[in-house]
Amino acid sequence: MSNAPIIVAEPRERVGKGAARATRREGKVPAVIYGDKKPPVAIKVNYNELLKTIHRGGFMKTIFEIDVNGEKTQAIARDLQLDPVKDLPLHVDFLRVGKGSKLTVMVPVEFTDEDECPGLRRGGALNIVRHEVEMEVPSSAIPEKLTVSLKGLDIGDSLHISAFTLPKDCTPTIRDRDFTVATIAGAGGSEAAQEEAAEAEGEEE
Repeated sequence: MSNAPIIVAEPRERVGKGAARATRREGKVPAVIYGDKKPPVAIKVNYNELLKTIHRGGFMKTIFEIDVNGEKTQAIARDLQLDPVKDLPLHVDFLRVGKGSKLTVMVPVEFTDEDECPGLRRGGALNIVRHEVEMEVPSSAIPEKLTVSLKGLDIGDSLHISAFTLPKDCTPTIRDRDFTVATIAGAGGSEAAQEEAAEAEGEEE
């Protein structure tokens, strides 16, 4: 039996902008389930229940069991459209997750042992180049975070992806180099660290 959190939904008979507005007036959020070589299915989800689910955190990394009139589909949210003013959900795209499939997700980075980092003790600053790392992971084992120790690092030292112990069968989508995740910069940051951060942002784009 699946332990995936359940989202109860209803089928949508009509699609399009007018139909989507009508769905929202009902207190529902229009959505679609697609992928896994099956036709897309238009659905609608209770607005308040969806909002609670989003606020629990990890919405874009969680595999849900979507129950549409008793027919259950495992899927992960791939796109969440929000109202630009109210920041409230307007539409959700769910991707079906087939057995043994892999997904591309953004995994947050966590740093430990700051009190054992000589560079920080000497007044340096942790310059985080990538707060998240894009990774290809098994759909059955999506990691919550990547953790690395700052122990022994001094000003001028860099942390590359090779410093992380990656979960089994999880690989970064950038495979052609040992890219930088963070540096220990001098107080106020260094010009080199800022350039490295800008370079990484350009790569993500």
